Parts: sequence; C-alpha cells; structure tokens
Amino acid sequence: MALSITTLLLFSLFLAIFLLVTVPLTGALVRLRANYNPKGLQLDPEDGVQPHTGPVITSFFVMLSRVRQLEGWSGLMKGMMPTLLSNAILSLFSAIFLDASLSSPSNQGVYNSPTSRMWGTLLYSIFLMFVSLPAIIITYRSITTPYRLPYIGPFHSLRVLLTPTELRKPWILYLTPGLLATELLHISYVVIALRALRHMLLPSLSQADDSPLQDLSPRSLIVYLAISLFSTAILCPLEVISTRLAVQRNHESAESNSVVQEEVGDADDLPEYSPAEDVIGMRNDKDPYLGLVDCAKRIIDEEGWGTLYRGWWLTMMFGVFGAFA
Repeated sequence: MALSITTLLLFSLFLAIFLLVTVPLTGALVRLRANYNPKGLQLDPEDGVQPHTGPVITSFFVMLSRVRQLEGWSGLMKGMMPTLLSNAILSLFSAIFLDASLSSPSNQGVYNSPTSRMWGTLLYSIFLMFVSLPAIIITYRSITTPYRLPYIGPFHSLRVLLTPTELRKPWILYLTPGLLATELLHISYVVIALRALRHMLLPSLSQADDSPLQDLSPRSLIVYLAISLFSTAILCPLEVISTRLAVQRNHESAESNSVVQEEVGDADDLPEYSPAEDVIGMRNDKDPYLGLVDCAKRIIDEEGWGTLYRGWWLTMMFGVFGAFA
C-alpha cells in the first residue's frame, strides 16, 4: 500500500486525537487497578506488623481527580511517549506488511486485523501482543512511577523503569510471572469466544466490506449484547491482574539469588510529581505475585473480590462497542 501524504496526515490527526483523549483516561484506569489497598495489617521486613497507609481509592473518577490534584495536567499525560511510539510503530507495521489502512480507526488495536477470519484475527492479535508486550510493561510503569521522566531521553527513562536484570536480559519481560498467560487468555476469549459468537448470531456485522447490513435480527443482537455484558465478569479480572503483573518488576533470577532486590539509582536526579504524597500505593516487590492464579488469589485474600472489578464499567462499555467493531 502506498503511503500518500494525505494518508499520513489523516493518520497523524487521528493519532493526536487518540492520544489526547485516551492517555489521561488510560492513566487513571491503570493507577486505579494498580493501587494496592490491603484490608488488614501487613508484615514489615523485620516480620513485625504495620498498618497499610496508602490511599483508599476505588472509583475511576476519584482517581482521575486525585491525579489532577497531586500531579497536575502533566501527570495526566504520563505514559504519552511510550503510547505514541508503540501505536505509531504497530500501525505502520500493519500498513506496510499487512495492507491495513492507516486512516481507518477500525484497523487500530490488537483485536482488529485486515482479515475478518477468526483464526487469522487470533494469530494477528497474538503476534501483535508479542510485539507490544514490552511496550505495555513500559507504558504501565511510566504511568505509575512517581518520577518526572524526560520526554526526550529514552535510555535514562528505561534505566528508571526497568531493573538491571531486565536491562541486561530484555527477553525476561516476556517471562514476567503470569503476564503472558493473562494476555493470551484475554485475547483468546475476545477473538475465539465473542467473535465466533458474533459470526453465528450476527453474520452481517462480520462482513469484511462496508456493504449495508442485511437480516440483522434484533433478537440476536440483544442476545449478543447481553453475552458481551456478562463477559465483563471474565475480562475485567484478567485486565486487573494484567495491570498488577505488568508493573511488578523482575529482579534477580531464581538461579542467581531470588532474595537480592536490586536498587536502581538512576532516579535519584529526577524530581517527583508529588513528593509529599503518593498518588497510589504499590505492592512491595519483596513479596511478588508468582503467576496468574497466585495474583488472583492474593488480590482476593488481601484486598477483596471488588478489587478484581475495578473499572468494570469501562470494560463493559468497550465490550459493547467491540460488538460493532
């Protein structure tokens, strides 16, 4: 596909609007789901007990307001650079190698592919997930870090966001306990279960071309939308778990010394957004989640079932919009 100037301009305009709208909303949602808020007392390093003193926030809009209050407008735009770079690279890759349209919003995103076939979409989504997984980790960590990262200076930022082990062995990001499995489950459910169901109930919506809808049964549409709504019960916990695992740092490998926790000193010269008060509380890396199941169990035991459904209405809203994507 030839990349004309008009196509590039439309792509740039769409990407700019996309970033201005989604970066603050995504930042608030990531912070809300990453915020560690245990119900009881926690062990300190000397095996004593101490109460958790982090903020208790369970509402998306309260979190959005808190970020604006403590970190200002610049805090709302945290994560913009990795989001910009990852979306631009993935979109250009899809346009050059997969003949996707840069100027079409319908071709943006992991679950939207140039082919409408279920298995083609699944393979496409899994491939893009592998490509974008490090970008997801870096983006989520840049959102939750208290430090003001430079917009220009990616290597300095990476030394703050990644541990020495992750910098020496970048592939270890793919081995982040449970993260890859969580993303694969999420993609498989959306593509295999929901898309296959849409193809059976609403074949008109699965057409690859832009031909007018025919034989769209209101009953089938209601059934599919109802199933999409109930799918929130499965998808939202996976998204919360994915967020928790992505912001969890990988330290020394088990074969070296799993007790040693690396200290990163590259943040010493960076100012903080809110030195007096943290926007969110983070779980201690010295007691990490060990995988998908362990993360889910600990969240339920330490913080309650409701934590797995933070931002559930956003998951439900995206699920409904996805029915017509």
